[in-house]
Amino acid sequence: MVWLLYLLVGAVAGVLAGLFGVGGGAIIVPILIVIFSLQNFDQQSLVHLALGTSFATIVFTSISSIVAHHKLGNINWAVARSMTPGLVLGVVLGSVLAANVSGANLQLVISVFLILVALQMFTGMQPAGRFGLPGTAGLAGAGSLIGGASAFFGIGGGSMTVPFLSACRMAMINAVATSAACGLPIALFGALVYGWQGMASPGLPPLSSGYIFWPAFIGIAVASMPCARLGARLAMRLPERVMKKSFALLLLVIASQLLLNR
Repeated sequence: MVWLLYLLVGAVAGVLAGLFGVGGGAIIVPILIVIFSLQNFDQQSLVHLALGTSFATIVFTSISSIVAHHKLGNINWAVARSMTPGLVLGVVLGSVLAANVSGANLQLVISVFLILVALQMFTGMQPAGRFGLPGTAGLAGAGSLIGGASAFFGIGGGSMTVPFLSACRMAMINAVATSAACGLPIALFGALVYGWQGMASPGLPPLSSGYIFWPAFIGIAVASMPCARLGARLAMRLPERVMKKSFALLLLVIASQLLLNR
């Protein structure tokens, strides 16, 4: 039964990754927290385990999303390359810091973040597109902020990268696609740091490597990769407004559940 849940989570996260340029962590992390709680995992490491596992799965979700968007010719690779050094630095420093924050406090931060993302998606508020793309240093600086924030939430950064690129006058479809490319270094280095930081943590379940729980990783990765390709195709066809509002309502439900179960 748990394996079916992991597959379902992966399918939903994969579609969202391709559709919105997000890593799917906004769905993966809170649902894994609930599933791990039902499995009676240690409360001290439960949230960190969800974050680390989320990053590991997003590596594969991002690859599938990148391949699909690249074939459609929507990724601005120059921007993605310029942002990558900052993204890596931010996510490494942020992951080290987050690994030393209590699980209850992390759960609170994640809940508040999900509510803010949901409100932004539901209202459609975006930064006004009044400035062009900054230079290499500016893109790297923005990447460091996005990477650092992403480390706390187990996400690929799309919730912040897409609005930022949109404010830089990049077309929405290109912002989504480029965000998917930026999500890969965030996820890869986030997974490595969370895996390493959790090696000395007591009370981890069997089949874990630090804060990465392999059964959940396998189930989610298997389902998310083909679904990410589907999501990228849907991004070219479906009304974005309806999908975003539906996703926002789902995030509000999940955030409320996390707040109630702290």
